[in-house]
Amino acid sequence: MARRTGRSAWIAAPILALLQRFAFLLLLAAAVGLILVSRIDRPAVERSRALVADIFEPVLSAVAQPVGVINAAIGWVDDILFVHEENFRLRTENARLLQWQEVARRLEQDNASMRRLLAAGPDLTNTFVTGRVIADGGGSFVRTALLNIGAKDGVRKGQAVIGEGGYVGRVAEVGYRASRILLLTDLNSRLPVMLQEGGHRAVLTGDNSPFPRLEYLTGAAKPLVGMHIVTSGDGGQFPAGIPVAEIVSTDGGVRVRPLVDLGRLDFLRVMQFDETRIDAEDPAAALPPLLPPQKHPGQNQGQGQSMGQASPPTPQQP
Repeated sequence: MARRTGRSAWIAAPILALLQRFAFLLLLAAAVGLILVSRIDRPAVERSRALVADIFEPVLSAVAQPVGVINAAIGWVDDILFVHEENFRLRTENARLLQWQEVARRLEQDNASMRRLLAAGPDLTNTFVTGRVIADGGGSFVRTALLNIGAKDGVRKGQAVIGEGGYVGRVAEVGYRASRILLLTDLNSRLPVMLQEGGHRAVLTGDNSPFPRLEYLTGAAKPLVGMHIVTSGDGGQFPAGIPVAEIVSTDGGVRVRPLVDLGRLDFLRVMQFDETRIDAEDPAAALPPLLPPQKHPGQNQGQGQSMGQASPPTPQQP
C-alpha cells in the first residue's frame, strides 16, 4: 500500500510542476477560447451555452441567495440606523418644542394673571407697582411673602398689596430691591374692614390660620355666610372698597376666607395710595373759595330803596 502511494506521488509530481509552470498560459488560452465561443452565433453553440446555464443555475441560485440575504440584512441595518438618527432628531425637536410650549403656557398664565390683577382693585386711578413673589416665608408662626420690588420701585412700608382676587396684605419691610409683605392671615395682621352689605365696620384679625376672625362688629350688624367684606378706608392708609374676604362661618365667632389663594401667589400689586392726592384730584376741592359779590354804588342805592332802607341825607344848600 505504501509502495503504491509512493509510485503515484512520483508520477503526479512532474505533472503538477508542469501545470504550475504553464497555468497562466492555460488560463489565458481558456479565456480567449470562451471569448471566441461567445462570438459564435451558431445554433449548436447557443444550445451549449443554454445547457451550461441550465446546469449551473441551481449553483448560481444557491450562491446568490446568501448574497441577497446579506444585501437585505445590510439594507435592514441601514434602515435601523436611519430610523435611529431620525428618532434622535425627532426627540431633540420634540424636547425643544416642549420647552417652547412650557414658555407659551407660562406667558399665557402670566397674561391671564396680569389681566385678573388689573381688574382686582376698585380704584385704578391709584398708582401701583407690580412685582412677583420670589420666596414664601410661611411657617408655624409667620405668614409672609417676598416680592422682587423695593424702594427703588417706589414701594414704601405700610402700602396695601393686592392679588388676583383682592387684598393680600401690607408691606412690612422694604429693601432697595425687595420687600416683604405681611399676609392678612398672619398673627400680627389687623385690617379695618366693613361688610359690603350694610357698611358695618369691623376689624379683620389674623391668627395664622387659613380663616381669619372678624371682630368688633357692631350690635346692629347681622353677618351671614356668603357675605363679602371690603376695606373700610379707616385711618387713611388704604382706600375703601378693596375686596378682602368672604364669610364662611358665624358659629362661635365670624370666620372669613380670603378671596385670594394665599398658597398660590404669583404676581402682586403694591398700591401707592395717597389720600391727599385723591383729595387734590377732586374738582370741588380744586375750585377757589367763593368770594362775596362786588358792590357798585348804583346797585347799592337801588338795593337799599327796594329793601326799604333809608338813603343817606343829601347836604342842603345854604
